[in-house]
Amino acid sequence: MTAVTRPYQLTLQPLLGAEVHGVDLTADISDSIIDMIKQDVTQHKLVIFRNQKPVSGQRQVEISQWFGELESTFYKHPKSPHADIFRVSNVESEGCRGVGRTGWHIDGSFQPEPFSYSLYYMHHVPDNGDTAFIPLNKFLKKIPNEKRGKWERLWMCSDRRDHHNHPMIYPHPITGLKTLCFHLGMTEALIWDKGTPDQRITSPAETDAILKDIHNEIVNSQLIYRHKWQVGDFIMSDNLAIGHEATEETQYSPEQVGLRILHRTTIKGIKSPSKDNQCKDTI
Repeated sequence: MTAVTRPYQLTLQPLLGAEVHGVDLTADISDSIIDMIKQDVTQHKLVIFRNQKPVSGQRQVEISQWFGELESTFYKHPKSPHADIFRVSNVESEGCRGVGRTGWHIDGSFQPEPFSYSLYYMHHVPDNGDTAFIPLNKFLKKIPNEKRGKWERLWMCSDRRDHHNHPMIYPHPITGLKTLCFHLGMTEALIWDKGTPDQRITSPAETDAILKDIHNEIVNSQLIYRHKWQVGDFIMSDNLAIGHEATEETQYSPEQVGLRILHRTTIKGIKSPSKDNQCKDTI
């Protein structure tokens, strides 16, 4: 079989993802190259495009549509360049503040179908203010079997909107690798053994203890990749395969770290998290 030759440079990162050089996202891009990029996002989970020209709101929306139908959140800011762009900042007049600081999470866990992809463009780059990411399948593989077995029995109940609940661990709908549906800061409760005679809802104290345990396992996993934003960075991510959190510095004042403005788009999920997805994992 002939190996696929990419018309761009793809460099793997040690902890997570890959960097791409040689693609101008503001230019017309052929369907074949778009397909290659989508395959790279599925395989590497986080793809960072460096040295991009300024990406307009409309162009970010067009790029996002490569992955499916956009689905925006309920957060709106008057300075957003497009209705489907979530504008985040460390200055309230420039964007929504405090975003991503409530705990490690995937985007849209409160939805019946969590967002399938998240795309990020740093419209104004600060001197400091990283976004931290973790590969969820690698993370689960580091968890001791007994503890992971307990987590397999849990369903998360969101504290937002319609209080949807999802299995916390399930096979990714595309790759079949086990992943997490979670939000450590927006979980009302957890359900043990849903759908069985042993089903029960966790108490507030038990919920807090489990969420703290997950947090501690994440921060001690040595799998966290902190993305230090550079001018011209554009990120495409498989939202179902990686967890993330905004670091503390993202909320510092412009006097401390400079102005930070992030544009995020999210792609509508195509399937609710399900234990019935085909599993291609060994854990």
